Amino acid sequence: MTALRIALAQFDFPVGAVAANADRIGAMITEARDLHGADLVVFPELALSGYPPEDLLLRPAFLASCEAAIARVALAAKGITAVVGWPQSAGAVVYNAASVLRDGIVEVTYRKRELPNYAVFDERRYFDVDPDSEACVVDVKGVPVGVVVCEDLWFPEPLAATVAAGAELVVVPNASPFERGKHAQRDALIATRVAESGVALAYLNTVGGQDAVVFDGASVLADADGLVHAAARAFEDHWLVADYDPATRAFTPHDWPVEVDESDDAMAWRAVVRGTRDYCAKNGFGKAWVGLSGGIDSALVLAIAVEALGAENVTAVRLPSRYTSGQSNDLAADQARVQGVRLETVAIAEPFQGFLAALGPLFEGREPDIAEENLQSRCRGVLLMALANKFGGLLLTTGNKSEYAVGYATIYGDMCGGYAPIKDLYKTEVYALSRWRNARDGETVIPQQVIDRAPSAELRDNQTDQDSLPPYDVLDAILTRFVDLEQSREDIVEAGFDPATVDHVLRLVRINEWKRHQAAPGPKVSRRAFGRERRYPITSGWREGRGA
Repeated sequence: MTALRIALAQFDFPVGAVAANADRIGAMITEARDLHGADLVVFPELALSGYPPEDLLLRPAFLASCEAAIARVALAAKGITAVVGWPQSAGAVVYNAASVLRDGIVEVTYRKRELPNYAVFDERRYFDVDPDSEACVVDVKGVPVGVVVCEDLWFPEPLAATVAAGAELVVVPNASPFERGKHAQRDALIATRVAESGVALAYLNTVGGQDAVVFDGASVLADADGLVHAAARAFEDHWLVADYDPATRAFTPHDWPVEVDESDDAMAWRAVVRGTRDYCAKNGFGKAWVGLSGGIDSALVLAIAVEALGAENVTAVRLPSRYTSGQSNDLAADQARVQGVRLETVAIAEPFQGFLAALGPLFEGREPDIAEENLQSRCRGVLLMALANKFGGLLLTTGNKSEYAVGYATIYGDMCGGYAPIKDLYKTEVYALSRWRNARDGETVIPQQVIDRAPSAELRDNQTDQDSLPPYDVLDAILTRFVDLEQSREDIVEAGFDPATVDHVLRLVRINEWKRHQAAPGPKVSRRAFGRERRYPITSGWREGRGA
């Protein structure tokens, strides 16, 4: 029996672009056959509709468009077998489906059995499980090939049923978002399933940014004897081609660019860059604006924006006030020069005084406080949005996860913007990623003085973040336990943290939910990101540690 050549389409298929995706998939089926000599080509989960289509799945016209498109795509499947993911409507229900296409028709359709409903996933809102669905196994060049979809692999039963139906090779189309540490978890799962089943697996993951999630690709092959091959390059679009030997049930990769750096910082960097690039491109923004303060957060966002969009498409803006130090202005200028971006300066003294004059009769007799501090930040937000409106482009906001967690950000001020590239990075991770980026190419794009200086909002004289917050290493350790690991107050205190500090931090997290509900989206890189993955009520009588 000769080898079976398989082509995995690790590409980005945008959500909602049904006609464009169908045209592209049809052309790619032909390309897999004619250029790569493939006998079998596999596309990601819901490639036809993009993932996740969310409430588009509630629109009958959208579902009808997908049904017409899959029939059109099938016409290209001649002389090759294709597996294409799409949302299949069947009367009042919808299935997360993967169809086998060949000889110009839809030959058979597999319906996903396990529907994730946790973290960023909400599949039970949209999809049904078919209780009568059978395992999907088709003959491709004499090899019995099975199909399961994404979450199915995380449970033993779907794969076991597919093997019981005769499969010797199983392809697994996925739309699995990135998070730190997931690659090791995925590889361990694949090794376990292969050991249980004795079949070879071809695991294909989609790639690209979609709103607040980023898909990393990093597709994997596993031989039937348990060998898990090196993952494909993450966050990159690639044709991945390999030969499968039915005699040994093993793969020989051919066109398979492998991942060379799976460190946490490397993966996080590529995730936020890809997320930023795709969010801008898919929403029609070719240019970006960054308010550049001379601090670490805006410095990292500028570096991300330059790599995502190119220096010629990024404009940095200094917005100094009477409290802005000369060092801050100089460091902002250094960053812009090193990054090769245009730098503009718009002082906020006059608009700030204008607001104070307007509010003077109402503020009379009251000492300056946080209202005046936040007003400065809001002056900056108004000016930055005006520049983006006038000249076009997307304003990138520079808040990090630590700030969003405890509300150390001004709503309608420094939270202004359409996308938040470092929203899911704690402050300590911002520092680590800045150091990593400087070391990556031996090029200091973020000045060491920016990394070394004490962080400050510079909204009053001699202000530092630690005037209002615990040291960031303490704050982030508490937040990681509470937000990401969902530990209780008692667990955190028992781990050695000061009870008063823990209570202070947890209170800040609770009372600032309303701000986070209004924050711009940003790329998820952690286990539990704010937004669609962590959804707490704004109005709640619950208090951690004492119940209702």
